[in-house]
Amino acid sequence: MTGGRFITLEGGEGVGKSTNLQFIKQLLEERGIPFVATREPGGTGIAEKIRGILLEHQEESLCEQAELLLMFAARAQHIQQVIVPALQQGQWVVCDRFTDATYAYQGGGRNMDLQTIAWLENAVQGNLRPDLTFVFDAPIEIGMQRAKHRAALDRFETEQLAFFERVRQAYLQRAASDLRRYKIIDASLPLNAVQQQLRSELASLWSE
Repeated sequence: MTGGRFITLEGGEGVGKSTNLQFIKQLLEERGIPFVATREPGGTGIAEKIRGILLEHQEESLCEQAELLLMFAARAQHIQQVIVPALQQGQWVVCDRFTDATYAYQGGGRNMDLQTIAWLENAVQGNLRPDLTFVFDAPIEIGMQRAKHRAALDRFETEQLAFFERVRQAYLQRAASDLRRYKIIDASLPLNAVQQQLRSELASLWSE
């Protein structure tokens, strides 16, 4: 198998991305495929500091434009320092969230201009796009109930339910626009059923 593959995991709160990232890592290890597992915002020292600004509760309110630009600032660093070098070395990259999250959270959740996001995407990423994107989807009530059992909620997790419904619909619209790249995973199912979906979808990449 030659050349790296870029796989991203997307979805709202409490849909099991972190758990299933570990499952995908296990599958790659079993097949002897070299890979890098990473996340957004974050993935490098500088990008993780930006993540702190974005997710932590601050005394000063973070305006929407600053939030959007910080997302892409962290992404630019992540792409240059981690993603592109790994792909060029033939490694696979598995990333917990990428630019689809910006379309969903800032575009859908915050109602920001999608053309502005698209312009930033092209400026920062060039032609770089994921080869395969898993969209973990579950009713908002289920996801938020799961999220409440985790640690203290971050700045995004304290938004209203209407915000998360807009995020969910934005993800589903993105997925419907390109059925080749996006694979919707029913995250409301038991974990073993979710992982069977993942195993089946990844089989297409094994054969390439």
